Amino acid sequence: MSLVYRPARAQDLATADALVVASINDLTTRHGFGPMATSSAPNFQLFSLKDAPDGLWVAEDDGELLGFAWSWVCGNVWFLAQLFVDPGQQGRGIGNELMKLSLEHARKSTAAHKVLITFTFNRVSQGLYIRHGLFPRMPIYFLRAARERVMQGLPELALQSIPIDGSAATLERLAEIDIRAIGVPRERHHRYLLDDPATMGVLLCAGNDCLGYGYVTSSGHIGPLAVREVDDLGAVFAAALRIAADRPCETVSAFLPGTCESALSLAVSQGMRITFPMLLMASQGYGTWTRYLPRNPGFM
Repeated sequence: MSLVYRPARAQDLATADALVVASINDLTTRHGFGPMATSSAPNFQLFSLKDAPDGLWVAEDDGELLGFAWSWVCGNVWFLAQLFVDPGQQGRGIGNELMKLSLEHARKSTAAHKVLITFTFNRVSQGLYIRHGLFPRMPIYFLRAARERVMQGLPELALQSIPIDGSAATLERLAEIDIRAIGVPRERHHRYLLDDPATMGVLLCAGNDCLGYGYVTSSGHIGPLAVREVDDLGAVFAAALRIAADRPCETVSAFLPGTCESALSLAVSQGMRITFPMLLMASQGYGTWTRYLPRNPGFM
């Protein structure tokens, strides 16, 4: 049979995740970082498929899945969460065709901004994205350290921590923060995080003033995290570090944009080290996060 491109189905997502993990580990191993990705339940992919099924595509040949593309839209931002091709099938134009299908999703959405996060050393993919109008904007670093090391010298929680709920008032507050931090509200994505039993979300406040929010997983990963004002990022990130370090986890980790200097400085001072570098790429007019820490390259 010839190569076929079709919309993804729910039963494709576990196979697609295995392909993505194999592709990432092939890339990171070739560049000296070793294997970094592990398989996980494709929960957010399934959420996105139900929310906007025209954002997920597969390439297959005789029933074998060779490529996968996944994008989602929130407000006026289109985000390419994943685009991967089986390492043994690269050079056949599969990535370029999947990119065209994904950009058609962006066109139909009328999103003003196109955004993605990729590995800094993924040169071939960066060339593909540049050809389609997405350009390098800023570095994003994945930092991690042992929980015990992060706790050393870390101040006690200085801000009030209020659990995020699904009330209209809380969602309105989150929307206000998100608009200031990334330009769009993300109510659907907050609801997704609230339904994740492994993730805890909190509003971080000084008295009656809500400075921002942060999510922390049971494994000690921080993100997304956002603040209303740039000057509050350090205090809010410090509070998130305290919350993460107080959990029974082995490590504490976060994705930190290079533009978030106060958070980066604090992370390094607490012993967190850069594990691998990533890159935000975007269309013209988007791409400077000084109030936002992403969750991961697929969620943003």
